[in-house]
Amino acid sequence: MRVRVECYAGYKADERPLRFYLGENRYEVEEVLDQWYGPEATWFRVRAQDGHAYILRHSSGEDDAWTLQALRRRM
Repeated sequence: MRVRVECYAGYKADERPLRFYLGENRYEVEEVLDQWYGPEATWFRVRAQDGHAYILRHSSGEDDAWTLQALRRRM
């Protein structure tokens, strides 16, 4: 599912997500729990203000799109 993401841009663009939008709902990223790199994308596991964990994927290259890959509801 495609999502709109606002990012912190330090020494490079889209360094880490600050907030993301699912439809009209806005989610503030409270913590980046993990980050890893693939050949064509960067993945972020984040905890949002609602307490749930989300995995966001930022594809590099021409697409340059953000997608929601997974959601884990807090227990």
